[in-house]
Amino acid sequence: MRQYAALSRRAVVNLLRQPTSVVPSLLFPLLFLALTSSAFDRSTALPGFPQVESFLQFVVATTIVQGALFGSIAAGSDMATDIEDGFFDRLVASPVARTSILVGRVMGSMVFGFMQAWLFFGITSLFGLNVRSGIIGMAAISLVSALLAGGIGAVSVAFALRTGSAEAVRGAFPLLFSFLFLSSAFFPRDLMNGWFKSVASLNPLSYMIEGLRSQVITGLDAGGLAAAAGVAFGILVVGTSAAGLALSRRLTANF
Repeated sequence: MRQYAALSRRAVVNLLRQPTSVVPSLLFPLLFLALTSSAFDRSTALPGFPQVESFLQFVVATTIVQGALFGSIAAGSDMATDIEDGFFDRLVASPVARTSILVGRVMGSMVFGFMQAWLFFGITSLFGLNVRSGIIGMAAISLVSALLAGGIGAVSVAFALRTGSAEAVRGAFPLLFSFLFLSSAFFPRDLMNGWFKSVASLNPLSYMIEGLRSQVITGLDAGGLAAAAGVAFGILVVGTSAAGLALSRRLTANF
């Protein structure tokens, strides 16, 4: 347990010491939130649009998911940096549990995702955000954000273990981020049509964001929360499985 805790702490500290990793994951989602809230605020008057106080209230769940995607990619780039610098080899040569190498990075992403969600709630509350599910709903959303951040962090770690290149990990990020724009992140599915609605309905992120959004705009919704947590947990399971397989292959090939 000391090994898991030490490597998790190292992952969090490394992330906080890198402004180039922390600032974009905080700044870009907030800038995008400001732009969309201003540009699309009148869309809330469309017939069939969910009853919201503002577009800010509608899209804040998307901002939290965006931040989790941005922040968790650092887990993979940091792992690739450890491989390039030789620290990974020294860690493997030490009597440390192999699973702690992965758990440390994933837990680092989860802690940052949880803290980041609360920071977004604090900032948006200054501009009038009303979360109708209250503090319980915000805590639930933050936990789902942590699960998602851990899952995406694990996926990026798997990619780092396969490539050993921090640049390759960062280069793959836009492909991952595109899934967010092919969902109902910025517009309700009921008002979509054509191929975009079909794609958004097949995208698991749509159901996760909608589940989180319902906690903000309608109040505590157990069904929506379960759907959101289920999608995030599924990503975590797939990501950690892929990372574990990638770690096993790297250890078999190199050691």
